[in-house]
Amino acid sequence: MFDHFDILAPVYERVIGPPDPARLKRLLRLPTDGWLLDAGGGTGRVAATLRPFVGGLIVGDQSLGMLQRAREKQTVHPVRIQVQQLPFADDSFSRILVVDALHHFFDQFAAARELARVLAPSGRLVIEEPDIRRLTVKLVALAERMALMGSTFLAPEVVCAMLAAHGLQASVAERDRFSAWIVAEKPSGGT
Repeated sequence: MFDHFDILAPVYERVIGPPDPARLKRLLRLPTDGWLLDAGGGTGRVAATLRPFVGGLIVGDQSLGMLQRAREKQTVHPVRIQVQQLPFADDSFSRILVVDALHHFFDQFAAARELARVLAPSGRLVIEEPDIRRLTVKLVALAERMALMGSTFLAPEVVCAMLAAHGLQASVAERDRFSAWIVAEKPSGGT
């Protein structure tokens, strides 16, 4: 099957820089001794900046090309995954991060279920996702549709409701001209 990200892997980090690590540290409430899962983490461009603040770090992605780039960083553990069927035990991660990737997951509801399942009680999930209500994001969505990427962009409030359906307490923590940052926590009693 054709994977757009295998093609983009060699140039991805030259085109797309990492989000503000200080913002992510604050939203994820780092440091933590627990493990961080960067779901849909591609080349590890984001996760590598957070490695000093977590006990362990897994970059999970479907693209072998992206994971090869992540492996070169030697600070992350790259694992080939489909977020809709995570190969991890329940409550495995104290922190989970999804940066600019949720719209690429082919079954977002199943992905939300799996992310909630592997998030530890009192754990925190942060999703940075383009806000489809913005004109620039609508243009990006159109371009990805034309490139047959299969992307589905959701409004931030829809993402919050989807996470809540799986027992997480979710809200939009921040917004800018392009993206929204959604923070979800798993109650200490679990889902």
